[in-house]
Amino acid sequence: MEITLNHYLVLATILFGIGLYGVMRRKNLLMLFFATEILLNSVNIGFAAISHYYGDLTGQMFAFFIIAIAASEVAVGLGLLIVWYKRHNSIDLDEMSLMRG
Repeated sequence: MEITLNHYLVLATILFGIGLYGVMRRKNLLMLFFATEILLNSVNIGFAAISHYYGDLTGQMFAFFIIAIAASEVAVGLGLLIVWYKRHNSIDLDEMSLMRG
């Protein structure tokens, strides 16, 4: 059995659904970052598969830039997460929504 474009797109769709479910549930900020990474990686799989199918490198270049942006997003987000945890001893998003000024 040969793996076709449809197999990759189904995998990307399943991963996107898992990531979307994780973003919607969002109880923990760290889990929100993981779910966002799953979303971005599912898009990368789709871009790379379609790019390979058409024999064009454009989709793979988009995937490369998405990986670079995701890495910077995680670096900034984890820095903010550490600062928040040191101040409040919790990374629960429900407590963040009740921020007091």
